[in-house]
Amino acid sequence: MALTLSELARLVDGNIVRGGLDLLIEGIAALEDAGASELSFLGNEKYRAQFLVTRAGAVIVPRGVAEGPDGCALIAADNPSFAFAHAVKHFVAEVARPFAPGIHPRAVVDESAKLDPAKVCVHAGAVIMAAAEIGEGTEIGPNCVVGEKARIGRDCLLHANVSVRERCTLGDRVTVQPGAVIGSDGYGYEWVEGRHVKIDQVGIVEVQDDVEIGANTTIDRARFGRTVIGEGSKIDNLVQIAHNVQIGKHCLVVSQAGIAGSARIGNHVVVAAQAGVGGHVKVGAKSVLAGRAGATADLEGGQTYSGMPARPFMEEQRSRALIRQLPKLVERVKALEKKPENGAARD
Repeated sequence: MALTLSELARLVDGNIVRGGLDLLIEGIAALEDAGASELSFLGNEKYRAQFLVTRAGAVIVPRGVAEGPDGCALIAADNPSFAFAHAVKHFVAEVARPFAPGIHPRAVVDESAKLDPAKVCVHAGAVIMAAAEIGEGTEIGPNCVVGEKARIGRDCLLHANVSVRERCTLGDRVTVQPGAVIGSDGYGYEWVEGRHVKIDQVGIVEVQDDVEIGANTTIDRARFGRTVIGEGSKIDNLVQIAHNVQIGKHCLVVSQAGIAGSARIGNHVVVAAQAGVGGHVKVGAKSVLAGRAGATADLEGGQTYSGMPARPFMEEQRSRALIRQLPKLVERVKALEKKPENGAARD
């Protein structure tokens, strides 16, 4: 449904900097692809070059930007990317998934499971096992498995092929992308008489409200007690979270990161791509582990860390700079070694 520029500004909580109030916007697109009836946004200075040549009818820009391409209307917002997300929800119907309650005839739901068929959606091939609980407004995708006594809260969305094993719990408004496994056995063995003997993993995983879990991510159940993913945290694709890990509230864990057993991650922590946290290590609140950083010892909160082992970012950068100078330093040492010693006879 088309919106005038003034309607669009109200929708995204922005202010019109330039452009006619009655300009019609009919869709959304990237800066380099947008046409005269489409909206785009400038959310990062890296894309200023594309912004300056865009053919978009309107662009959401940061406050303070007053100039742009000829004929392009501008709407200023505090957070252009977030403002654009509101526009996406209006123009792209697929974003607002229609909820159609009911249990598909090819789903298998144990008679002891607790759910209201008129208020949940269970797709074909899904299996809901004994004494599992499914909250109102929750959608269980094709071929998902919800184990015995597992509890799924309200308004959750499990995409295809998700497994939530026995007794694990998901809070309200949790989204799990395809192929994720919640509650797989922790990786626990003891070396006994020349062989690895498996240690029973009898705990659970607790996923709190408003968490998102990416595709093919695995979260192991605790050896005993709980593995916890705190409220509002967002876990990317292909992440491994081991047994008894505690992740705080509103954390970001990015693709291919790994968090070893019994690690403790404080609130508002970012663990970037391919970073690792060692077993039993504590990472303080509001920390950032840069890409490929390796936390092998406890880290204080409120800092950015990089390198292996992880160190404060500027300290690591200085070390890297010195390492880059080593080849020249070696050449200088070799040259000095070739010079005759003081007082030695010269040819």
